[in-house]
Amino acid sequence: MFRREGNTRGIISMLIAMGAFGMMDAVIKLLSVEMPPMQIAALRGLVTIPLLAVYLWRRDSFHSIVRIKWPLQMVRGVLAIAMLWAFSVGIKSLAMTQAYTIFFIAPMLISILAWPLLGERTSRVRWIALCLGLIGILIALRPQTEGMVSWGGLAVLVAATCYATSAVISRRLSRTDSTDSQVFWVMCFLSIGGTLLALAHWQALSPAQWQLMPALALSGFIGQLAITDAFKHGRASTVASFEYSALGWAVALDLLLWGVLPDALTMLGAGVVIATGLWLLRVDRH
Repeated sequence: MFRREGNTRGIISMLIAMGAFGMMDAVIKLLSVEMPPMQIAALRGLVTIPLLAVYLWRRDSFHSIVRIKWPLQMVRGVLAIAMLWAFSVGIKSLAMTQAYTIFFIAPMLISILAWPLLGERTSRVRWIALCLGLIGILIALRPQTEGMVSWGGLAVLVAATCYATSAVISRRLSRTDSTDSQVFWVMCFLSIGGTLLALAHWQALSPAQWQLMPALALSGFIGQLAITDAFKHGRASTVASFEYSALGWAVALDLLLWGVLPDALTMLGAGVVIATGLWLLRVDRH
């Protein structure tokens, strides 16, 4: 009974997380029209730090953020900067639905990267799942059109790879470092590292861009809290499958903000990727 209640809470939290991250990505797409990608990455950290500081103060967990493995935390920080930069580049030219379809390769990449980084055995099933997922992405990108070789598509694929690598490193860090420390330091690296890299091309924010900052801060912060709660209270293999609800948010936001609906090939490709990911989760559960 407890597990079922825990899974219910985990599922609800995951749905909230995907909605919040969808809103954050929509803000990033709006900002990417005129703002340099590295500045967007820096702002993602800068606007979140104040909220995170209040959260850590209320939890009285500042003491936990200093006992960390610095080398791995630094690698995660670099990966976070690269991921947000690449995603900002990709989302500028792609619809959210198409970008999410490509990004859905990340769960399969995590299964593969767990072998060299965590020593977890990579089965033939995982390799098959990765190949099927790539086929789904190729379908969504339409091999006969420019989508196949667009910088946007490649950039989102790079972002997914950075995210998957960071997630595997996070698993390893979870053995020694607190969750609060991981969230805090990755935001610090985004803020400091992203700002230093963006300074040469930093642009003053327009009034319209300033109005988007609260949405960027709140959506990212709520999404981070919700996804942490999801995996804390629900069985990982159960709640992870609801990450694919992000596609529904992407379709809705594409229609609401840009008046765009995904075409048949995009949805077919997304279906292949999602079905493969769910199959892999089912196999891993057993």
